[in-house]
Amino acid sequence: MTAPLSGLRILDFTRYLPGAYTGWVAGDMGADVIRVENPRELAKHARMFGHSDDPEAERLRRARPSYWRNRRSIVLDPGHPAAAPVLAALVASADILVEDYRPGTMARMGLGYDALAAINSRLIYTSVSFTGQTGPLAGRAGHDPAALALAGVLSRLNGLPTPSLPGVQVADVMAGSHAAIAVLVALQARERTGRGSHVDVAMSDAAMPLLAVALGRASSPEDIPPTEGAWHPKGGVWQCGDGTWLCTTDMEPRYWERFCVAVDRPDYAARQFDVAAHPAIQADLAALFRTRPRAEWLRLLGDADTQVMPVLTPAEALRHPHAEARGMHLRLPVGDQMVEQVGTPFRLSGVEAVDHRPAGVPGAERDAILEELGFDAAAREALSLAGVFTGAREALP
Repeated sequence: MTAPLSGLRILDFTRYLPGAYTGWVAGDMGADVIRVENPRELAKHARMFGHSDDPEAERLRRARPSYWRNRRSIVLDPGHPAAAPVLAALVASADILVEDYRPGTMARMGLGYDALAAINSRLIYTSVSFTGQTGPLAGRAGHDPAALALAGVLSRLNGLPTPSLPGVQVADVMAGSHAAIAVLVALQARERTGRGSHVDVAMSDAAMPLLAVALGRASSPEDIPPTEGAWHPKGGVWQCGDGTWLCTTDMEPRYWERFCVAVDRPDYAARQFDVAAHPAIQADLAALFRTRPRAEWLRLLGDADTQVMPVLTPAEALRHPHAEARGMHLRLPVGDQMVEQVGTPFRLSGVEAVDHRPAGVPGAERDAILEELGFDAAAREALSLAGVFTGAREALP
């Protein structure tokens, strides 16, 4: 069966997860995703992260991230004058471009939206940045926690009075997901108008929907109660007798009642909203859960059809039978070794998974891509001598 996005070409100028997410999803759905890698960016990352001189170790490092799979790679300096014909040919062939530079950077390289729309009016040009292309904070730099802070989310994320840095990339994934959604909307708009558009996704904007439930329960934003860390029967994280943890979320009264009966505390059912009683209930339940190993609690609460799940480590979650059954655990061969990745986070009926390919060495598909664009062996050699692929601009006459 033909993959849903077969025939769609994406130029990927991204370096980090928020921007890379669109190409990740599109590549999993069969799009031709070409990662345009800047040699200076590659050198910077090598300095920052201490890349190995062992080619096999570097190959594995490149292959591990889920969000770089199913792409072809071409290394070229996008600001190099001699690269202009290659970039123009790439843009002319593309449906979508995704970039995650600070606002204005692509334009300074001659690759801003207006310049590229003049080459390809159908191009959907997607910019993923920290605070967006407009507004008083446009152009600021920052990463995930700072976006959460600006969005009003970090103040509430851990449920405690004192904010802390999250252990996962929340704003990154939110921005990447919204960018993928926005691109699909832009594609549909293009079907009607025949023209592309500039998609502007800010990490700080994309994180704000995390406030939607709290806002919906308050008469005004000021009335959202502070996160005091106080326990409420809507859920809990409990340490079990074997030192492992489980999580319960029995917030609906019928589920809370089932939970109370299952743990032999039926009298707690009527006290779900008795705030004064909550500290004593929490202390009692915490002590109770420490009396049995997690497996016993999971069996008991599962049999009662309560809302309980083990608190898994990343490795346990990835290899859990449910994740395996849902296709969320991928094992991809890299030479004689294997990398484990996260699968595509949705399902489409009648659509089979593509033959996933982990990211390879930078520029591995360069000649094939250039040949498709009409650059013969002599033209490719001239580009190489000019320093387009290495960033050595001093090679210009």
